[in-house]
Amino acid sequence: MAADYAFGIIGGSGLYGFEGFENVETIEVDTPFGKPSSPIVTGYIHGKKLAFLARHGIGHIYSPTEVNYRANIYALKQLGVDKIISVSAVGSLREDYKPGDIIVPDQLFDFTKDRERSFFGKGLVVHVSTADPFCPELSELLLKALQEQQATVHRGGTYVTIEGPRFSTRAESNLFRSWGMSLVGMTASPEAYLAREAEICYATMAHVTDYDCWHVSEEAVTVEMVINTLKKNTAIAQQSLVRLVDLLSEQESTQKSCGCDQALKFAFITNPEKMDPSMKEKLSLLVSKYLD
Repeated sequence: MAADYAFGIIGGSGLYGFEGFENVETIEVDTPFGKPSSPIVTGYIHGKKLAFLARHGIGHIYSPTEVNYRANIYALKQLGVDKIISVSAVGSLREDYKPGDIIVPDQLFDFTKDRERSFFGKGLVVHVSTADPFCPELSELLLKALQEQQATVHRGGTYVTIEGPRFSTRAESNLFRSWGMSLVGMTASPEAYLAREAEICYATMAHVTDYDCWHVSEEAVTVEMVINTLKKNTAIAQQSLVRLVDLLSEQESTQKSCGCDQALKFAFITNPEKMDPSMKEKLSLLVSKYLD
């Protein structure tokens, strides 16, 4: 499917819509994995089409574990989205990543346990590479867009995804720090892995709302703390995404080298003769270019 979207946005806690869209349309989507968290709102910025999906639903009704990540990613793929920017609230595990700062992470550690992590299985098995789980090219452009705003922005860091919905204990927080983790959040896994299986470039704009609970001179994280910081950063998030539209437009003639759009090419391990036909049909959007 030819992509006609500049990118899709998955908004997390504190970002439930996108201002400035022209020719707004709300699309109800269904997928083989059920309905996504919310209808997808599309619109135009500077002549380029974008899609917005509220990760936690309208009114924030789904906990991080309850989010139907597979339906969300698949729905955006069905529309033709080939790039996704995730906007997420995170806690900092580093002194230099302060509340109010914005991070574009480059690594991911999955500490969740109760989530569906793949589109595949049950007669059609793949092993996709996630050595670099965030698209380096899209992440670099997102970083550039953020650096042009009035914000403190950092390149890189490892984002550890916890199950939630509770916040970390002090023991957990200090353990993550001892492992060298930079950020703690609840939604990047399996979202990033599913985007890779769907051959979609994926980058995260992580908004630091707190120091989790490890910092001895700061309060432990609360919902109020998270929301207050996100309110302050919402304008920066929107402005940077508008700028990203222009940066991507400037790059349109540049050859992609990230390889995200061919992530499945060498990932199939099931013998083609043994592949479940019903799974091939169910996942035809993802696999037909390789298996037909």
